[in-house]
Amino acid sequence: MKITDLLPASLVLPSLEGQTKEAVVQELADHLAAQRPEINAARLVEVLWERERLGSTAIGDGIAIPHGKLPGLSEVLGAFGRHPKGVDFQSLDGGPTHLFFLLVAPEDSVGLHLKALARVSRLLKDRTFRARLLTAPDQAELYRIIREEDDRL
Repeated sequence: MKITDLLPASLVLPSLEGQTKEAVVQELADHLAAQRPEINAARLVEVLWERERLGSTAIGDGIAIPHGKLPGLSEVLGAFGRHPKGVDFQSLDGGPTHLFFLLVAPEDSVGLHLKALARVSRLLKDRTFRARLLTAPDQAELYRIIREEDDRL
């Protein structure tokens, strides 16, 4: 599974504006739903919050991977967002979160969901890759960096 199979360039947001965990989740969900008519943004936010209540999806090093399963989907979908200032996402290391990779999977797709999470985690654990994402000037360069790293792994 390639990240670029589930993340088109149009779902890369170089400058998230939300100042809270709730606002960032809403912003990512709204953007994904605006491009995928089969997704209801309000329902997606509910699904993401159900998962967040189990524990923060901010894993440290400035990374969060909000995710969940949504009935009615036929494939795993992703959205990526960068927050230049960072927000408090209740990260495991207590630091601000800058890089957000939202994943949503069909309700009955345990294997695909876990593969996508593992792939994103593997990509984002590389410190140099994260630094490149933080300094990329725009959406096109962010997507190019993601695609390049995705092809390398």
